[in-house]
Amino acid sequence: MATVAEELQRSRKTKKVEDVGSIPQWKLMVRRFRQSRLSVVALGVLLVMYTLMILGDFLAPYPHDTLDSNATFTPPTQLVWGPEGLGVYGLKQELDTEKFQWYYTTDTSVIYPLKFFVPGYEYRLFAIIPMNVHLFGIDTPGDVDQKVFLWGADKEGRDLFSRVMKGAQVSLTLGFVGVLLSVTIGSIVGTASGYFGGAVDNIIQRMIELIRSFPDLPLYMALAAALPLNVPVLVRFFLITIIIALIGWTGLAREVRGKVLAFASADYTNAALAAGASHWYIITKHLIPNAMSHIIVVGMLAIPGAIGLETALSFLGLGILPPAVSWGVLLRDAQTIQAVVSYPWLLLPVACLIIAVLSFNLLGDGVRDAVDPYG
Repeated sequence: MATVAEELQRSRKTKKVEDVGSIPQWKLMVRRFRQSRLSVVALGVLLVMYTLMILGDFLAPYPHDTLDSNATFTPPTQLVWGPEGLGVYGLKQELDTEKFQWYYTTDTSVIYPLKFFVPGYEYRLFAIIPMNVHLFGIDTPGDVDQKVFLWGADKEGRDLFSRVMKGAQVSLTLGFVGVLLSVTIGSIVGTASGYFGGAVDNIIQRMIELIRSFPDLPLYMALAAALPLNVPVLVRFFLITIIIALIGWTGLAREVRGKVLAFASADYTNAALAAGASHWYIITKHLIPNAMSHIIVVGMLAIPGAIGLETALSFLGLGILPPAVSWGVLLRDAQTIQAVVSYPWLLLPVACLIIAVLSFNLLGDGVRDAVDPYG
């Protein structure tokens, strides 16, 4: 005979199992995802980065393409606490006659106050609302040309912080949209290949093998080099996105095909066929939903690769071209030893790129574990 304590313990265990079994799967996925602290942190970092990207024009104090010969290679501005609150010291530009380089000395006798929500150049918030208010700026007399460079300036005197914010809008958006199109194409083609089989499957697989037989980077470079140089920035952005999507779908298509081949022989699929269900109904109600978790994971892990690909093409001069700006364009300014040694702030776009790619990889690992909460 079991004791009363043993019966209570057994009932508690049984109740716990029943409670877990009654929890919806999406809640189990969220609970499993929260167990990965690195993935949760990565999600927070990406939310912050995309929020900053959306508000980039509001955060940037100056236009990303404004040249200023009086601010060539200005180091990051030092913020100080003055009589009126936060401010910046004045800078004096002088020429080093030995190295023929400009250098800057700090004038500690003058502090220009830092102001918030100041008027500046016009832009469209969320690409819709016309505005000219920016988060911060400095208050200077009319005859003084003093600027605040949080992350320094490049060789043309352009504000690096403003350029990084503008470049994020291109690099982060292009990588995400390119992977979205790639995942859509790969899912459709892979499902059709696995479900219909026969000649359809044979043609699709031979086409995939032909595309994958070319080296990836040279193929991307050849297609990007074939783009006209005089097309508008938005058109080139769209074409680079299409290139990423048209080549990146092959791996996912084969993986989805394997999943669909297994699902197509399942009992619920045969039952739907016996009941007279259409191919469209079976694909949209049974095959794709069952493969969706795998599609989401593959797409999430492919985003950092797409961001890196755009960066590589722009770095090589085949992607986004000046005067447009992306993280890859910014990295071209930091490719010399002189830039690394004398102007280390030009490497800040590298840090942004590393943080974004690492966060997407960590987030993908967490999503991969979360989509299988029973594992």
